[in-house]
Amino acid sequence: MKRFRKVYIEITNICNLQCTFCPEVVRDKKIMTLETFENVIHQVSPLTEEVCLHLMGEPLAHPSFKQIIELAEKANVKINLTTNGTLIKNYSYDFFFRPVFRQINFSIQSFKDNFPEQDLRPYLYDILLFSRQALVDYPELYINYRLWNLKTPKETREDNQIVIDYVSDFFQKSINERIDVGFKKSKNITGRIYFHFDSRFEWPSLNLPPKSEHGFCYGLSSHIGIHADGTLVPCCLDKEANIPLGNVLKTRLEDLLNLEEAQKIRIGFTQKKLIHPLCQSCDFIQRFN
Repeated sequence: MKRFRKVYIEITNICNLQCTFCPEVVRDKKIMTLETFENVIHQVSPLTEEVCLHLMGEPLAHPSFKQIIELAEKANVKINLTTNGTLIKNYSYDFFFRPVFRQINFSIQSFKDNFPEQDLRPYLYDILLFSRQALVDYPELYINYRLWNLKTPKETREDNQIVIDYVSDFFQKSINERIDVGFKKSKNITGRIYFHFDSRFEWPSLNLPPKSEHGFCYGLSSHIGIHADGTLVPCCLDKEANIPLGNVLKTRLEDLLNLEEAQKIRIGFTQKKLIHPLCQSCDFIQRFN
């Protein structure tokens, strides 16, 4: 077992969409250079089982995405990719059908959020064709269709139903639509292809009033995040680096993790204490109580 289950490496904080459920990035727009990524991936690879190529931003929008994957491959790191799916057609299928990719998550809810008047079926069709080919050429690949917009207005629920019905018809599979995200978030469609359901949450912000000083988080125990400029943060929801734990381009990652500030936050989580004001404002953290 490695120290972390996942490390989030933000290869760019730029996205080709602007979803209402993703707050705007206030930081300067940034694209991680290949040199920086190579530095980061070599520090991260001994510590984690897999790498997620985002905190904010759309990974497939990185101009050197193919080279990023090649560097991860050389470092023997598995990739867990989250994408809105609009750029998947810019790459050949076989580029993704290789052992470096463990999982691909398509944020299906992003399309209607950005293009409410457009028919989402052509967008879905590209993703489903990709998925069907994966079943043949690379059945080991996990694919998630994310619908993280439950408990939203009636129009959104109707859009979700269109997605569920379309996917069900495409794969000729009956899908049980009853969802209890507090119990089980995923439903298998076929092979290693799943729906993954969840409800929206409010992103933590220092501008929000504190919710509690008590709670548990997996930050610094199961995962960490590294921003495009190399800043280490304890959690994948720290989108503005409000809890900067140092910069991995200036100080070794393992050294930063052993510093007092990081240890104080990590130990606080194990004791159900939220040390930092950002954590105290976090809505998502309430799910672990």
